[in-house]
Amino acid sequence: MIEAKNAGLVYSDHGKEVFACRDITTTISEHEFVAVLGPSGSGKSSLLYLLSGLKQPTHGQILFQNDDLAKMTDAQRSHLRLNEFGFLFQQSFLLGYLNALENIVLHRTERVSAANDLLDTLGIGDLGHRFPHELSGGQRQRVCIARALISNPKVIFADEPTASLDHATGLQVVELLNKHRKGALVMVTHDESMITAANRVLRIEEGVVG
Repeated sequence: MIEAKNAGLVYSDHGKEVFACRDITTTISEHEFVAVLGPSGSGKSSLLYLLSGLKQPTHGQILFQNDDLAKMTDAQRSHLRLNEFGFLFQQSFLLGYLNALENIVLHRTERVSAANDLLDTLGIGDLGHRFPHELSGGQRQRVCIARALISNPKVIFADEPTASLDHATGLQVVELLNKHRKGALVMVTHDESMITAANRVLRIEEGVVG
């Protein structure tokens, strides 16, 4: 479904080339849970950004269902991220002036029923009226899981979604995310204890997948 072909990402740092990712070739299959594991600064988040189209490769290709993401327009990539991909990050990025339910539906009223069902499924069905500052860290991440799941995406990209949580809450978040997804899951982490359910692990160091 997603294919990286010799994909790399190079930054310029005061005229010096810095390789975030080097010549990565891999595939993400439908319904697969792929963990990207590596230490801080290894390039794992950069790889996630490449696979999801948040960044364009400086060489090589990233294909989604055989379409080259780099050849899409910005509008096409935005549509893809809105409708085909779901995202979950270390920080919740919830809008403080919206309650939990509103943060999930984002003014799309046709999604209210499905959003309430997700909140129930995730164990916070009675918290939809609360604002982000009224929720614990684990509760906020559950709201973010619901937001990532609401469009039944083909792929969910999760970038260190448990890093700001205690270990037990982090395990619960990964379990819920993995259990209720309908598509593939690509999760970046530095914590091997969070990826025991992964189908495959990509280990990355200094931008190279080993």
